[in-house]
Amino acid sequence: MAKPKSNTRKSNFFEKFANAATKFTGSSIAFIAATAIVVLWAVTGPLFNYSETWQLVINTGTTIITFLMVFLIQKAQNKDGKAIQLKLNELIAAHEKASNRMVDIEDLTEKDLDQLHKFYVTLATLAKKETDIHCSHSIDVAEALNEMKLKSNKHFKHHSNESARSKG
Repeated sequence: MAKPKSNTRKSNFFEKFANAATKFTGSSIAFIAATAIVVLWAVTGPLFNYSETWQLVINTGTTIITFLMVFLIQKAQNKDGKAIQLKLNELIAAHEKASNRMVDIEDLTEKDLDQLHKFYVTLATLAKKETDIHCSHSIDVAEALNEMKLKSNKHFKHHSNESARSKG
């Protein structure tokens, strides 16, 4: 179902505005302008006898800008995060030996992600036993491959105590 044109225009306007605002606020010019405003405010302190109103001006201004910037920064991070995830998904999908289970794992629960993290810690431990830095493992065959290599290659040092510790 296609979006109505008015919603698309509003969406495009906001997207363009947010991109431009993000680009500007991260620029040197924006930093210099913000610094100049603070210096100007500080210089005017004696003119206003450092009154509560004088203080309120900077406090209110910075609070409003900070409030709006939180949402702008979050939008930019969401967009960047999504783009990075899509790039990583493409790399996984394009590599024939990569596990497709890794595609879209950002939607898993924290518990599931922790379990995957533990697996990769174990995988890293297994990889440290490798002598060839170009060797890689997939999720499905990592331990079996490592055991097979340990048995078939004499140059690998097989420590049964290490294997027992990494499994426990």
